[in-house]
Amino acid sequence: MTDTSAPIVLGFDGSEGSRAALEAAAEVAKAFGAEVIVAFGYATSPAGGETRDEELGIRAAGEHAAAEATAFMAAAGIAVSVELVHERPAAGIIDVATAHGARMIVVGSRGEGPLVGAILGSVPYRLVHMSPIPVLVVPPHES
Repeated sequence: MTDTSAPIVLGFDGSEGSRAALEAAAEVAKAFGAEVIVAFGYATSPAGGETRDEELGIRAAGEHAAAEATAFMAAAGIAVSVELVHERPAAGIIDVATAHGARMIVVGSRGEGPLVGAILGSVPYRLVHMSPIPVLVVPPHES
């Protein structure tokens, strides 16, 4: 049984799909009276040859996205905190959710199909297959 005070972990990167997830996470948080923890993993692959400057740029993008999500949740009257983790995105989100005993993880999709997600390794695909915590994947709003 899930603790009634268990938070909702939101993986948010500022994309259209994650904005849909932001709205869904707010709905769920209000329904349960739960806090939302905005999580953003920003480590790059050591095999990919990325530089430290690129990683810092990704972290800065995460800080910007987290500020957007925090403002949205605060305006909705939902308690919110942020965790930027120096891990690959899916692993970082799972670690944050596990550490806080989260009720669920909420993320958005970019609308790619399951085959593309499996081949390219999308964050929602990895979360659904790796997370011991329930994952809600929210599709982007239709334009």
